[in-house]
Amino acid sequence: MKIIYSLLSCLMILNSSAQGSSYSKQVTNFSIEAPQLHTTKKIWLYLPKGYNTSTRKYPVIYMHDAQNLFDASTSYAGEWNIDETLDSINAQVIVIGVEHGGDKRIDELTPFKNQKYGGGKADDYLDFIVNTLKPKVDATYRTKTNAKNTAIFGSSLGGLVSFYAALKYPQVFGKVGCFSPSFWFGRKELNDLMEETKDFDAKVFFLCGDDEGDADVIHDMKNVADWVNTKRCECKKLNKEVIVKGGQHNEKLWRESFKKAYLWLF
Repeated sequence: MKIIYSLLSCLMILNSSAQGSSYSKQVTNFSIEAPQLHTTKKIWLYLPKGYNTSTRKYPVIYMHDAQNLFDASTSYAGEWNIDETLDSINAQVIVIGVEHGGDKRIDELTPFKNQKYGGGKADDYLDFIVNTLKPKVDATYRTKTNAKNTAIFGSSLGGLVSFYAALKYPQVFGKVGCFSPSFWFGRKELNDLMEETKDFDAKVFFLCGDDEGDADVIHDMKNVADWVNTKRCECKKLNKEVIVKGGQHNEKLWRESFKKAYLWLF
């Protein structure tokens, strides 16, 4: 089930004719050229309540698969309700959602090439986020630009690329939301990269369900979390592992868990 979801979610179901848009007035979108990916990316922007009447600066969360974050009419299998959740707790954070590239999703969200499924172009995708998108966001909106106030967050392949981003860009991303991570996609390559990594300071929220459809999900997640613990004292409590009883590899699990992850990370 997990593999099928990871691969088929790139085929977004456009059912807007059946239901209207569900995102709040805090959500807008814009387009930006992504030269690293030879395309134009649609970006979803969430600004917190009170943004327009304040002068303060805000932390930022970068999230993948933006089609699934705010709007039921553009989601693959239900939205995350990011805006409703953050509004409900008056969260003072900016969210930048990057739409996936449809049939290019696997390429964009995987740092290593899989013999069966291909992929392996996440370096270009992250180059776009770090060197094209983030500078525009920081120049346009009142953001706290340091790593401590910059998170990257995703599920499935998005969980994999989020953790990889923290390994590759520790000076940019200091917080990671890692839901149902597809570490299976490049298990050996990821383990090799971790062995080569001397320091790791990011705060990480790991989460998966115990009914993901693949028994390796829990094992792989624990393996990565254990490695993280070798890089700093567990007493610092910089990572958290949650396994949800009955949780499956879908938006329902991630939607219901997002609030807890946000409150722990921030």
